[in-house]
Parts: sequence; C-alpha cells; structure tokens
Amino acid sequence: MKLIFAGTPAFAVPSLRALHSAGHEITVLTQPDRPQGRKGVFTPSPVKAEALALGLPVLQPARLKEDVSCLRSAEAPLMVTCAYGQILTEEILRCFPLGVWNVHASLLPAYRGAAPIARAIIDGCETTGVTIMKTDVGLDTGDIFLRQETEIFPFDNCGSLTERLSVLGAALIAEAVDKISRGEVSLVKQGEGFVCKKTAHTQIDFSKSAEEVCRLIRGLSPAPLGFATVSGQTLNFLFAEVCEGEAPFGTVLDCAPKTGLVVACGKGAVRITELQPAGGKRMSARDYLNGRKLREGMRFDQPVL
Repeated sequence: MKLIFAGTPAFAVPSLRALHSAGHEITVLTQPDRPQGRKGVFTPSPVKAEALALGLPVLQPARLKEDVSCLRSAEAPLMVTCAYGQILTEEILRCFPLGVWNVHASLLPAYRGAAPIARAIIDGCETTGVTIMKTDVGLDTGDIFLRQETEIFPFDNCGSLTERLSVLGAALIAEAVDKISRGEVSLVKQGEGFVCKKTAHTQIDFSKSAEEVCRLIRGLSPAPLGFATVSGQTLNFLFAEVCEGEAPFGTVLDCAPKTGLVVACGKGAVRITELQPAGGKRMSARDYLNGRKLREGMRFDQPVL
C-alpha cells in the first residue's frame, strides 16, 4: 500500500522499518533538521536517517499545516503517525481517505498527550502498552483500533521501557495497516482518560516515600534526569533502589563506595546506584564516591516549588 509515515525520534524507527519490510510504498514525513551539540551542527532526525538508509523519499515542512500540498502530491490514501511532533488539522486528516493512524505509547484512554511512558513509571503502573488509534482533531481522543499490553518491570527506566514499546508498536502498526488494506477495521470509542503533561519538576523531593523517589528517578532516566543538590554538589540520578534506613528526609545515611549512596526519604531510603555529576559523565555511584567529599549526615536540599 502507498502511505505516508510521519515520525521523528528513535521510538518511531522500528515502526518505519516494519512497514518498509511489509512492502509498503512509503513517503516519510519528519521534522526539519535541528542544531545539536555545542557547535550547533544541523542533524537529521533518527527517522530521516533511517529513511535515507532505506532509500525512501523524505518531506520536512517546518509547519505542516501551512504546506498541506506536499501531502496531496504524495497521493497516498493513508498516513501513519508515530511521535511526529506537529499538530494535525482537519484539513490534513481529510487528505487521507483511509484515515490517519497513530502509534501511541499507552493503553488509551490512559495517558493521553505528552510523556506517557515516563508518567506510567512515575505513577507506579504495573502495566502499560501501545495503542493504534484513528486520529481525530482532539488530543489522542480518536477511536481505538488495536492495543498491546506489556508489564512494567522494577528494573525498567523510561529508556528501557521506551525501547520495548517501540518494538511492540512496530508489530502492531504493521498488523493494523494489513487489516486496514483488507477492510478489516473495527473501532472502539474512547472513554474519559488522564491527560499527562511533560514532567515540570525534576528536582528530587526526598520527603516523598522511597518508592515514589525511585519511580521518579526511573521515569526521568535517561533524560531529562532527576537531580538533587547536597553541599553545593548537583547530582543527576540514573537509577536507584529502595532500601532500609531512617533519618530526616534527604540525609546521607551511607556514602561508602562499596555500599553506594544511601539517602533517607520520608518513608524508607533509597540507594543511588548510577549518577552523573553536573558537567560530568555518567558513572556508578561507587566510582563517584571514591575520593568525593560526601559524608554521612549531610543533607540534600529540599526543592523550592
């Protein structure tokens, strides 16, 4: 089938590969190249890089709603979107007689909007998944076509769960397009759901329970990373685990390299196992604590909200 695939980040790459492997004739729509790094070198999105490797044509309008003609010229009856990053208007939706179908990384109607993977971890969900939805002009409010559930494991962070969901989404969108091409479509209306927003506060609040602190650290890892400041040192956290300990929240209970960095919480304590000092590289807590001036009894600063 002839189709347009609209996506931008690495999460969307497996879906593009799956549709290409299925033999579909694809035109890729992605965000314009953006400056990256200290030198501001203009860099293609992961989806564009993959499209070029596959020899696929690429469209990169800065504002799609102002350049709908590029969609019409592709003469594709269907569009697939996967973390594309631009709003689709009614005019855009009308360009595709077989519809616009979105790969969304939650079990809709839960977690509509931005950051659904991070929010599922932060909120302590035991499961999440991928939904293939027929797009309308609302915020992830379209009818549900297919869904696939997966467990959220205690060792998952946002990075590992994103990778797993991207693979699930790829298989699911390939199945969905095959069914659509054969006219085998049955849709379910969504009910009310929670709309999530990008996490605004990334400073760790150790007055929360150890479980809540660990979930926030995992949900913000590998980016943007939760952080906290102690004795003038700002530390970004990549992974932590719940452990025993009791003291005023934010207190450093242990900082021996062999045991890691243990910090008291409002209930229980957390052991930081991987971190990144501000301006430094990522490392194990053991490596950081070798020769560092942290002492038991120091206390992490409380966030100013």
